[in-house]
Amino acid sequence: MPARVPAETRIGHIHLKVTDLERSIAFYGDVLGFTLTQRYGDQAAFLAAGDYHHHIGLNTWHSAGAGPAPVRAAGLYHSAFLFPDRASLGAALQRVLDHGTALDGAADHGVSEAVYFRDPDGNGVELYRDKPTAEWPRAADGTLEMVNNRLDVPALLAEAA
Repeated sequence: MPARVPAETRIGHIHLKVTDLERSIAFYGDVLGFTLTQRYGDQAAFLAAGDYHHHIGLNTWHSAGAGPAPVRAAGLYHSAFLFPDRASLGAALQRVLDHGTALDGAADHGVSEAVYFRDPDGNGVELYRDKPTAEWPRAADGTLEMVNNRLDVPALLAEAA
């Protein structure tokens, strides 16, 4: 039998190599709304939602002044941040757009609603909210049937908290 992790297991944080620490702190802090919890001089920082020690680590240990990672290479596709409801997702999206960040896409996946864009270093970012499990699209045998439908972005923004 294959090994299984407990169902309660969650991804605790991401740690990104960035080229400009101050710019990344401003983006993840001021634009996305995470709080700076700790700094290690001019080389690393940690940010969080609420009172957690960190959800995002940023460092320039191997990347200060470097260019973005190549698109056609193995590595992180995107980090995804789960919001508790549609209103808070809409508010976060409004901050992203107000910052002048262009969207790469927006989708209704049946199980969730998501928007996609890039951080200042070109790292993919997804902001999303899950729909109630009773609304998830399922096949006759009960398996998930996720979709990639157009998300009504103006309606999402209208619900911003």
